[in-house]
Amino acid sequence: MQTLQSIRQKFNENLRIIYSDSEIDSLFFICAEEILNLRPVSAKMQMQRVMLEQESAKFTNLLTQLSANQPIQYILGHAPFYGLNFSVNEHTLIPRPETEELVDLIIRNEKHRGSMNILDIGTGTGCIAISLAKYLSNATVTALDISADALEVATANATTLGANVAFLQQDILDWRTTFNRERRFDVIVSNPPYIRDLEKAEMSDHVLKHEPHSALFVSNGDPLIFYREISAFAREALSVNGSLYFEINQYLESEMKSLVEQYGFVKVSVLKDLNGAKRMLHCKR
Repeated sequence: MQTLQSIRQKFNENLRIIYSDSEIDSLFFICAEEILNLRPVSAKMQMQRVMLEQESAKFTNLLTQLSANQPIQYILGHAPFYGLNFSVNEHTLIPRPETEELVDLIIRNEKHRGSMNILDIGTGTGCIAISLAKYLSNATVTALDISADALEVATANATTLGANVAFLQQDILDWRTTFNRERRFDVIVSNPPYIRDLEKAEMSDHVLKHEPHSALFVSNGDPLIFYREISAFAREALSVNGSLYFEINQYLESEMKSLVEQYGFVKVSVLKDLNGAKRMLHCKR
């Protein structure tokens, strides 16, 4: 007979070569909540609880997949983001806490506006666009992505979460020929691919082996390709005094500031995330 405590010990024994102790604890409590519907505080109080056979089997199945470096979010098929729960799969990036901080920055900065048009470029799961649509009731939100598979996930998330977002399949690198040049936005936001190939050595296997590389990586030779094209697009598509927001590579902060200034943007500010990394850029047209 297995107890919750003995299962926790198995997690520690099997995952210690992949994850830190704190990460293993986090994964264990996520699994406990998924299988037993127990929040971490309740799970800690029920460590001697004897597992039913089917409960033990579910823990074993999850542990097997985690031991193979599969991300817990892909295993479960969902991930939390800014108080909402998003479906995810191998066609979408897993929403990150630092992107939650970008969403929070936009909401705090823009909530004073009246009605506004927002565009999210490279939407993936739709986490940015949907969160903004949910928490900025006066916003009309449009989101685009090059991937039809990602847009299928994003559209399903918007339906499930009751968010009114218009989704478009478009390649922002080809915006000059594909995008309606007459459309105007008050806010444009993007979390584009920004990790250079040379930084792959810093990445863990559960990211490298499972998350879509096209949404993560750019070449060492032209790491700002998406930022350059989005900035050029935003120079035309933003309304006067409109805001441009980026999630950025912390190692390329000065290059990013120079780039947006070259395209005529002003009031450029770079903000740190909770880990102290220079991760968010905001500027004005």
